[in-house]
Amino acid sequence: MSALGGGPPDPGDTVHLRSGGPPRTSDRSGALRSTAIALTSTVIFLAAIGWIVVNAPGWAAVQESFLNGEIFAETFGFIDGEFVWERSILRFFLTNVALFLIAEVLILVFGLVLAVLRSLPGPALFPFRAAATIYADIFRALPGILVVYILGFGIPGLGIAGVPVDPFIYAVLALTLIYSAYVSEVYRAGIDSVHPSQEAAARSLGLSRFQSLRHVILPQAVRRVVPPLLNDFIGLQKDTVLVSYIGVVEIFRASQIKQAATFNYTPYLATALVFIVMTIPLARLVDWLVARDRRRAAASVR
Repeated sequence: MSALGGGPPDPGDTVHLRSGGPPRTSDRSGALRSTAIALTSTVIFLAAIGWIVVNAPGWAAVQESFLNGEIFAETFGFIDGEFVWERSILRFFLTNVALFLIAEVLILVFGLVLAVLRSLPGPALFPFRAAATIYADIFRALPGILVVYILGFGIPGLGIAGVPVDPFIYAVLALTLIYSAYVSEVYRAGIDSVHPSQEAAARSLGLSRFQSLRHVILPQAVRRVVPPLLNDFIGLQKDTVLVSYIGVVEIFRASQIKQAATFNYTPYLATALVFIVMTIPLARLVDWLVARDRRRAAASVR
């Protein structure tokens, strides 16, 4: 009986099973149609939102206060058609970048130390596990702005001789303390994801517990937690603006100064645009890394 008749195929029948190869024309046309529908619906949705906003009663005032083209150009340093670096808020973004890079290095190291302390076995090492746990719980519970305020104003206020008063130092310290608590949990999840048989195999080869942790467990754990670590550092990049409240002049503080001088909120929009341009590529990098890990895991299963 023919396969089209509902029974088993005859030996002479040819059954084509697509197990790869280029997509059929119908598949391509279906994909193109779906893409066209998605683009059309998106354009219609955005057009509807734009129409509602533009026809709102207060649109003229909002446009003048937040979307002033002249102030927007001046905020980025374009004066009379020429770019003046000293007048651009981009030069203050270098402070945010410096904060981010210095704090990131410290966070990676300190967070890993905390995670290792929390994973130490045995009753004799309980004080270290307890201290690391308490630290992580406290700094994950505190709002970041409170930590910035306490460190930025509290420690210099003690008046102890030799204690630095530079707010940049306390800004880096505050960001490090806050994010180390979160990163330590990411590291700990990676360490816990390594099967105990890995350590048992390493110990059977004569490695000590520390050697097993350093050469076997941590390399696997760190590779597995790279995407969530990047997510945390995206948050760190944005939270560098918190240090403006203790006197560090970075891009957000510069936009505040510009807003106070012009009585216009457009500089805030310019600052938001800078962070969007910097953050979205990092977010796409995280997505790519996650997709790559999934492909590798699927390939190992096959």
